[in-house]
Amino acid sequence: MKKLKYILISFLMLAVLFAKAQTPKGSVLIKNATVLTITNGTLEETDVLVENGVIKSIGKNLTAANVQTIDAKGKYLMPGIIDAHSHVALDAVNEATAPITSEVRMADVVDPYDIGLYRALAGGVTISHAMHGSANAIGGQNITLKHRYGSGNPEDLFMKEAPRTIKFALGENPTRVHGRGNGNQPRSRMGVEAVIRNGFNEAIQYKKTWDTYNAALKQKGATPVPPKYDTRLQTLVDILDGKVIIHCHSYRADEIYALINTCRDFGITNIVFSHVNEGFKVAPELAAYTMGASVFADWWAYKFEVYYSTAYNAAILTENGVITSINSDSGELIRHLYHEAGKAQRYGQLDDEQTLALITINPAKQLGIADKVGSIEEGKQADLVIFEGHPLSVYAIPQMTFVDGVKYFDINEDDNDKRLRVSATDIIEPIFLKEHDHKCMHGVDFFFTNFGRNLFEHGH
Repeated sequence: MKKLKYILISFLMLAVLFAKAQTPKGSVLIKNATVLTITNGTLEETDVLVENGVIKSIGKNLTAANVQTIDAKGKYLMPGIIDAHSHVALDAVNEATAPITSEVRMADVVDPYDIGLYRALAGGVTISHAMHGSANAIGGQNITLKHRYGSGNPEDLFMKEAPRTIKFALGENPTRVHGRGNGNQPRSRMGVEAVIRNGFNEAIQYKKTWDTYNAALKQKGATPVPPKYDTRLQTLVDILDGKVIIHCHSYRADEIYALINTCRDFGITNIVFSHVNEGFKVAPELAAYTMGASVFADWWAYKFEVYYSTAYNAAILTENGVITSINSDSGELIRHLYHEAGKAQRYGQLDDEQTLALITINPAKQLGIADKVGSIEEGKQADLVIFEGHPLSVYAIPQMTFVDGVKYFDINEDDNDKRLRVSATDIIEPIFLKEHDHKCMHGVDFFFTNFGRNLFEHGH
């Protein structure tokens, strides 16, 4: 009897541990909504049934027992918004100690308590791509996050189905940090390309060394000495083998085209260009050789290399067949991605489905997760947002946000203290308060202490 008792206790402990290891999945029936499926048109007065975190049924007059029912009559239901370039929920961004730092991982510095996650949910964003900064030609490995805010475990935020990705950077940032800052290569744009090519060539030699060792192991009686394992080079090998998607910080058309040619030389096709301000100049090449472009709606001119830009960029890329998304790269702008997408429609006359694709299915494609999220389809994960007003209206307001069928934001039911919390690292310290009046603080000083600092820290 005593033995049975211990067995039962052990079983219960294992059950508790297993339950803790599982991310929460919800069930809900959303009725009478105008459903913006993204991939299959707009469905009027339609119900969506979610069971255990997955979209089970889409249709009219659906019923379900013992499931929360939400009447969304007069409201819009769309897939959760996806941000393909973000730094939300990261305790650190740049490992700027070498031109190549592919051994570092953003998964090691995810902060599940970051209030930015909740604010993103309030803007309908359910997934973000947490990226390394742009101090390095080849930076660290990124992590795709599901915004399961409230968990104390960073791994609960990881979208484990998402492929591995890594950050590359071109242009002024790596040349400033390493060339001008430390007197190392790269100091020029051609130096950036040389660093990337040299890294790939070194990885090829590293792979050959391991291939030789593994072949020797198969020989009878052989006892070869294994090569030294190198995480930095192995990550580059994985890029060459198509196991890792490159997301590359870029602005100018010449450097974008140069890296396209470099990737073609090494047989790399898994690459997405970020920012891409001059992407409209090389749209056919981006369409032919890459996984797309993740752009700003209208950010430019904060330094010289982003001077040549246009608010028509997203539309031109889209019309030329480039898989195009609009990203935030900002803990503030992430709450307004549906507004940012609307700008592309305003300037480029994209239709509603093309425009909403910029913040849903297209970033999902760029992250390699379009079979799981990015549209409202049966069998996909239930990342959903209910809007008051059409999402592309300037008057639109997210009402509820669901991740895997679990409601993480409710504009009417959430406590006010969630909205009021401020992270200590977000506090603006007025550097000229003693010398200047408050009017000045709300102008120039505010820019340099907040916006300017964020640009520097995030590697713009």
